[in-house]
Amino acid sequence: MDYRRLFIGCAGGAVLALAGSANAERGADGHVNIIYWQAASILNPFLSGGTKDIESSSMVIEPLARYDQDGNMVPWLVDEIPTVANGGVSEDLTTITWAITPGILWSDGTPFTAHDVVFTAEYCMHPEGGCQQSTSYSDVTSVEALDDLTVKVTFSTAKPFPYGPFVGAESPIIQKAQFQDCLGAKAPECTEQNFGPIGTGPFRVVEFRANDVISMEANPNYRDPSKPHFATLTFKGGGDAAAAARSVLETGEFDYAWNLQIDPAILSQMESAGKGTVIAAFGTAVERLMVNLTNPSPDLGDQRSTVKGGPHPFLTDPAVRRALSVAIDRNLLSEVGYGSAGKATCNVLPAPAIYASTANDECLVQDIDKANQILDEAGWARGSDGVRAKDGVRLSILYQTSTNAVRQDTQALVKQWWGEIGVETELKNIDASVFFGGDQSSPDTFQKFYADIEMYTNLFSGTDPETYMNNWTCDEIPSPDNNWLGNNMPRYCSSDYDALASELGGTADLAERARIAKAMNDLLMKDGAMIPLIHRGRVSSHSNALGGVILNTWDSELWNVADWHRQ
Repeated sequence: MDYRRLFIGCAGGAVLALAGSANAERGADGHVNIIYWQAASILNPFLSGGTKDIESSSMVIEPLARYDQDGNMVPWLVDEIPTVANGGVSEDLTTITWAITPGILWSDGTPFTAHDVVFTAEYCMHPEGGCQQSTSYSDVTSVEALDDLTVKVTFSTAKPFPYGPFVGAESPIIQKAQFQDCLGAKAPECTEQNFGPIGTGPFRVVEFRANDVISMEANPNYRDPSKPHFATLTFKGGGDAAAAARSVLETGEFDYAWNLQIDPAILSQMESAGKGTVIAAFGTAVERLMVNLTNPSPDLGDQRSTVKGGPHPFLTDPAVRRALSVAIDRNLLSEVGYGSAGKATCNVLPAPAIYASTANDECLVQDIDKANQILDEAGWARGSDGVRAKDGVRLSILYQTSTNAVRQDTQALVKQWWGEIGVETELKNIDASVFFGGDQSSPDTFQKFYADIEMYTNLFSGTDPETYMNNWTCDEIPSPDNNWLGNNMPRYCSSDYDALASELGGTADLAERARIAKAMNDLLMKDGAMIPLIHRGRVSSHSNALGGVILNTWDSELWNVADWHRQ
């Protein structure tokens, strides 16, 4: 089987079938309140990898196609998904041609055209500026408008899965007229555009207060005259997961709360109040420890946590990385922090099932004795204070993550276990809006990684892992040279890994793609670029008075907000 056959028959009606319409008049259901306890810092996903920024912007700016709740690709701003069978993908798999649905307007009333799509590619591929979603454009050599409603993407090689550019919440279209003066190094300077993009989505921005609240109203030019059902929308950020859950499940102040990473027993107790419903689904999200393979010492100045600053003084030792992993009880972390919404994992690519490796299962069983033995044999000896050292280098770790009760509980347990193997650990937590934010002047973003270990969850849209696994190629390393935009937080660089990424990009057979993707996962694990902990289910909640919600782990959680309604 290959990807030539996967998306035959996808038609515009697939999206319409998902609607749970309750009213025929746009805005008839009044106001809806959404809370993401990680506040949005920007509404341009090309300048931020934070989920809260990608998802808040997804209600305003949209891709040509996206994924539904089952991981199926569905047309969004186009008539159908291009395939070899319908002539949209060339027989040699080097081009894909998208036919834009006629009549779509931007929220300012101007036509949405192929020229906006071409411009979006130019924006993200500009050589003078970093783009957080650049892996979506892997192997793209040109994007051209054949006419006002037809876009052709050409690749440098046969592309069995040509659905990277313009597909999914991470790869939306931005308006050329609004962003044309924001190319390259100027991109982060365009505050007005980045805070208030003009879009084709169901809502448009009225006011954006960074790291706080976004006020939106129904897009008067939205392509479905009966949607969205809500006239206005508030997207509130900040606080913590417990307060967000309480605001929906107990007080009823909000209609929807995202990412309820709290004690499952507490969540169940809140739900018993009868005002809301907890929803959960498994996708590709993995809570993991990222290992900094470069030196984060402040003494290095601008070269801190960069390849130019040199290797990490001890985390480049495979024995240290392996011992840190073996010392962790993932099953306990899952039980305490996630309940039924968590599973212990040793892989960064745990799903779909065909991509899940079993080669790294050593980590599923905690073994403190083995971890100590590994460090003993590697020459890391305990000092008088119990902390191991070698050649004057102490195993002392700064371990950072975002502020969240479950994450702080995880940190405390991991610190305890690492202490048992002679590793000193300092814990740091950073407000999520800052940690996952796009402020390139902040020292506390997860991209800058001014620590030894950092913890967060990552995932990918859709069911094909190519773009996601390309995140750890050498070109994806964040640095001052690319405005700290890139997805390779460990600063991992391997010619073997890059070769596998290239092979995956040229392979059509699904079984072979699974083999290669597993090999990429296994190489990352063998080389210790990261330490996976928990395969996380996505847990959110909605008011019992809110209808039309369909939890989607394969795209933006707000993907069908146009269909939400009062019931």
